[in-house]
Amino acid sequence: MSTLSGDNDYIVIKAIDDGVSVIGLTRGTDTRFHHTEKLDKGEVMIAQFTEHTSAIKIRGNAKIYTNIAELNSELKK
Repeated sequence: MSTLSGDNDYIVIKAIDDGVSVIGLTRGTDTRFHHTEKLDKGEVMIAQFTEHTSAIKIRGNAKIYTNIAELNSELKK
């Protein structure tokens, strides 16, 4: 089991509005959805890239914090 100081990268997602979708995508020859969460305004999720998760898709208004940058996702207009 990894710790916060381990090799796997973590991201923090904070919902700005209700209904933010966080979707985990698999690694390997076929990229597939393997996990979905819905966050409401103010909720925070800490996610980790693992041997199974190669990408995380975020849909909706949210703040995203990584060890590289802080950024915002936005609703499609």
